[in-house]
Amino acid sequence: MKISYLSAFALSLTLMACTDTNAPTAKGPVADIAAGKVIAERDCKACHGLNGKGIAPAIPNLAAQRAHYLYNSLKEYKNGQRSHAALKNMATNMSEADLRNVAAYFAGLPPIANTAGDVKHSSPYEQGKVAAAACAQCHGEDGNSKTPGTPSLAGQQPHYLVAAIQEYHQGDRAKGAMSNLREADKLELESLALYFAAQKPVKRAAPSFGDPVAGEPTTALCGGCHGAKGVSADAATPSLAGQDAEYLVKATKAYRTTRKNWGMQRYISGLSDKDIDNIAAYYATQEPKAADEVPTSTQELAAKCDRCHDQDASPTMAAPKMRGQDKDYLVMSLRAYRDGKRDSSTMHTMSFPYSNAIIESLASWYASQPAK
Repeated sequence: MKISYLSAFALSLTLMACTDTNAPTAKGPVADIAAGKVIAERDCKACHGLNGKGIAPAIPNLAAQRAHYLYNSLKEYKNGQRSHAALKNMATNMSEADLRNVAAYFAGLPPIANTAGDVKHSSPYEQGKVAAAACAQCHGEDGNSKTPGTPSLAGQQPHYLVAAIQEYHQGDRAKGAMSNLREADKLELESLALYFAAQKPVKRAAPSFGDPVAGEPTTALCGGCHGAKGVSADAATPSLAGQDAEYLVKATKAYRTTRKNWGMQRYISGLSDKDIDNIAAYYATQEPKAADEVPTSTQELAAKCDRCHDQDASPTMAAPKMRGQDKDYLVMSLRAYRDGKRDSSTMHTMSFPYSNAIIESLASWYASQPAK
């Protein structure tokens, strides 16, 4: 199954840049690499070394990075668009020539060579597939449950699945059959959820109870969150289409007693048992759809990022090279764009839906590649 999650990490900026760091730029004079080395010795060496290699995790490598990107980054620290007290203070004390020269110095250095095995990479989809084996007995190998009263997970919204499992961990949901659920960290849960989100849900036969026709008008309010005919467009809200009817009844009634959600509790309070049966019958008979497309490999996702970030991309792009970059720095940066802590409307839009598992996987893949 060939699938890909989201479009590219791509910058729409087409700022001028140079591959020859000694050539004149559109902004004016030729950069002075010798002067840049003096600045690097004075201000940058303590963190980035004279060879441009970050001295600790989460400190980026600057060697062989695009000069225009380095220049723009320093300008952003200087102007307060990026937050880092030491870098802001350092950049504020630099002239335009200083910024250009130090950027040219680091851009002209040879790339930092990776040590084999420095970073291990694996796809969150593949990790999720391994973890899903423990769920197969109840929820089906592909997430399509055949056991009455047990929910299907195939095609379910990934953020919702993570939240639901965490609620079992925290005791916010009555565990019942989930009592043997082992504790798992957030990245493992996200990988599991991505795997199930990628599986194709199958349509169910009508249940032996409830009236789907009578249930449809009662779902008018449900559709505001759960989507038309129960197909959710929100990663944090579950799809109901094609779900097991017995499970839907049980889950809905739980909001009367154990489950906590102010909106659901308020709405459920006005429904009779017959209403709930009819709603469950309606959603169980709707055509289910997979929540979203998920990457079978990180390389598939990275190939799209490479349109701007690959070393062979147009020199007029202001996007940084990412191959061979420090993994922790990449994770930190991608999360900052996603969470709106680093200013780039395009990068925020592109990265906003990305879970930590996808960011971790993408960062580890780029960090494991040879820098050029």
